[in-house]
Amino acid sequence: MRKHWLLFTQAVTIALALLFIVQTLKPELLPGAARNGVVTLHESVPPTTPDKPVSMGVSVAAQKAMPSVVNIFTSTVIKTPLHPFMDDPRFRFFFGDPRDTEPQSSSSLGSGVIVSPDGYILTNHHVVEAADQIEVALADGRKSKAQVVGSDPETDLAVIKTELPGNLPAITFGHPEQAQVGDIVVAIGNPFGVGQTVTMGIISALKRNHLGLSTFEDFIQTDAAINPGNSGGALVDVSGNLIGINSAIYSQNGGSLGIGFAIPASIAKKTMEQIIQSGSVTRGWIGAGVQELSPELAESFKLGGTKGVLITDVIRNSPADHAGIEAGDILIAIDDMATDDWNAMLETVTGLPPGKIVTARLMRNGAEISLPVKIGKRPRPRAQ
Repeated sequence: MRKHWLLFTQAVTIALALLFIVQTLKPELLPGAARNGVVTLHESVPPTTPDKPVSMGVSVAAQKAMPSVVNIFTSTVIKTPLHPFMDDPRFRFFFGDPRDTEPQSSSSLGSGVIVSPDGYILTNHHVVEAADQIEVALADGRKSKAQVVGSDPETDLAVIKTELPGNLPAITFGHPEQAQVGDIVVAIGNPFGVGQTVTMGIISALKRNHLGLSTFEDFIQTDAAINPGNSGGALVDVSGNLIGINSAIYSQNGGSLGIGFAIPASIAKKTMEQIIQSGSVTRGWIGAGVQELSPELAESFKLGGTKGVLITDVIRNSPADHAGIEAGDILIAIDDMATDDWNAMLETVTGLPPGKIVTARLMRNGAEISLPVKIGKRPRPRAQ
């Protein structure tokens, strides 16, 4: 009996040790590893020195990232409005029932990036916005239906999920905050539906905003050719790491003119994590309209070197209204973060958790005041 007990305790010890090793090194192999919003992501290690990492060559970088980029095919059923006569049985007797005919559908295409081995895919909101059916095609030829996990129109990002079995080739996230103008980048996607395509260029500009493409804009601009169908695809650095999600192009004829825009991977990652955890994105809100201060406005308000944004209107019963903020105030800082321009103010407020009480510093009638503001929850944008 003692011998059997020793064998049993040894087997249990070995099993627990193996479970610990798998949990530490390969958690995605365990059942239910992606439940409750916990997703395994690959992220590159930032360099320990300010020097750029040694590139592996554009072709090798492309080969590393290409398996993680998928083609997305969507279809939308076109619903024809029925005339009231269609409910008349005599009308249907003579002319038939149009509801018996096959509904027409339209199709579109885009791209996406596999971000976790268990099937989560990052793409653009506008790629899957009106889709009734979504199909993804991997670089290795596999195809599968996919479902929308959630989307965020204000950043033009969406997360979909495929149920393909196996350890899918997830991309490695890079560090776009370390990118510089002139860095070589590679865009991967499915332009015009011709199949997976790689183009090369450089980063032309950083932190592009006020383009009117989305609410939150902090785009990476690139001259790597991006065309219709590239939306949602990957923009990678010379190490093959994801630094952006291709989102839009500047074009007068629908083709690439050497000006493309990508959403930084850092923004995409934060948005994606919230979508996976809760199906949507929660942002802070105070309910005040603002305008950037021009030199003329700053002079008229006698601000001198003080920077901030002008409060143009306050929504009734909003957090700003309850706090006593008024139109005509100059918002200098909120939660000890300077609001030098509209983009900084929006980024600061939306990054605060709803319910948190912060201090807003304002200029009113030439004097500085401080008001406590309880952050609210930003309303979802209305469907267009």
